[in-house]
Amino acid sequence: MDQKLQIDTQSDTRIAVVMQAIRQMIGVRSLTPGAKLPSIRAFAATMRVSKSTVVEAYERLVAEGVIRSRPGSGYFVVAPLAPLSLVETGPKFDRAVDPLWISRQSLEAGQSMPKPGCGWLPAAWMPQDAIRRGLRTLSRGDDAVLTDYGTPLGLLALRQVLSRRMAGHGIEASPSQIILTESGTQAIDLICRFLIEPGDTVLVDDPCYFNFHALLRAHRAKVVSVPYTPTGPDVELFAQVLAEHRPRLYITNSGLHNPTGAVLSPVTAHRVLRLAEQFELTIVEDDIFADFEVAPAPRLAAFDGLERVIQIGSFSKTLSASVRCGYIAARPDWVEGLIDLKIATSFGGASLSAGLVLALLTDGSYRKHMESLRQRLARAMADASSRLKAIDIEPWIEPPAGMFLWCRLPEGVDAADVARHALTERIVLAPGNVFSLSQTAGSFMRFNVAQLSDARVLAVTDAAIRAARRPTVAR
Repeated sequence: MDQKLQIDTQSDTRIAVVMQAIRQMIGVRSLTPGAKLPSIRAFAATMRVSKSTVVEAYERLVAEGVIRSRPGSGYFVVAPLAPLSLVETGPKFDRAVDPLWISRQSLEAGQSMPKPGCGWLPAAWMPQDAIRRGLRTLSRGDDAVLTDYGTPLGLLALRQVLSRRMAGHGIEASPSQIILTESGTQAIDLICRFLIEPGDTVLVDDPCYFNFHALLRAHRAKVVSVPYTPTGPDVELFAQVLAEHRPRLYITNSGLHNPTGAVLSPVTAHRVLRLAEQFELTIVEDDIFADFEVAPAPRLAAFDGLERVIQIGSFSKTLSASVRCGYIAARPDWVEGLIDLKIATSFGGASLSAGLVLALLTDGSYRKHMESLRQRLARAMADASSRLKAIDIEPWIEPPAGMFLWCRLPEGVDAADVARHALTERIVLAPGNVFSLSQTAGSFMRFNVAQLSDARVLAVTDAAIRAARRPTVAR
């Protein structure tokens, strides 16, 4: 009797999730009155439930008057279209777990929804008081900063500061070689527009930042990957991929790799650059996590002198995601072409954001914030590692700094299933295969240690893992 009750309870939960997914689609106008619902077979595959579960969910929605059945045709929405509301609409359970899954779930979640799968720090960890002071200072300054477009290259004073900061990593880049952008993502987008055509091949790490996949797909590039190790890309396989596919670009992190937290070694960096020269490969080095480092890692741009390497970065992770300010550092003869593309796609620069970043970099606020933040993250990293190990989740490595732990789940547990379960509990996790082009990271999960303070996160994750280990009876 107890076993039957447990099965019935699990079945009702699955039915409720399917019903909520349909209501969600109607609420955000993905389905409007008269629209046909997904077929039972297709929606069962999307939701990873049995067809009988979807049938029962649809029948209950018919009983509620939300949808209606047309024999031989399917199910259709009949609920009246409510006025569009921008209130919290909840997670989208029906979305496929693809490279945009984490971004959509994290960005659309409310402030109260735990997001250990997201790639940014909690608002309370950011220098809010310093940002407010900087904005007040800007409001009393030059009117043009508040109202005008920026120059094509961007605020000179900030580019000068960035040039000096890059010199601290051994990278020689004059202010005239630095172009300000609105983000690191815009920087990669401009570079892709400048250097590749649809159908060109681009190499990424496996795993890598999931938005690289999404952005390259938008550019209709052919994407290939190379396994990433604790010291950088697997150099032997890197050479094989270059010989076989002849990619135009390689996009990577050198310091504090996302998602693994690994650090490029000098030996690997040297071998990668030799291969890049041999196969005429351009490297895009995303240095967005540089300021989290305690001890600087080798930089490809420093070894290369910005000949075959383009370095990009931004302040979204360390200062504010609302203050949209990034940069590109490139060889001099590429700057004009990149500027033309910047004007064509976004016209002028964001003067206000650049002015605010400059103010915080030069008044000491940013330095003090980062010193405190590195210490706080180190404590959070140690605590998170210990708590995850207690529920049989093992970090792949112990990163020297940063916010990410790349972890292996217990054997036989699919991270996507765990993430879907957590989403029903209104918690956003980051399953491994969204980072993996080869889809070989199904047993991995990326955890943001700064987003693990809510006790429910590990409790829900543990429950999902235990449920995944038990055979269940599908309805």
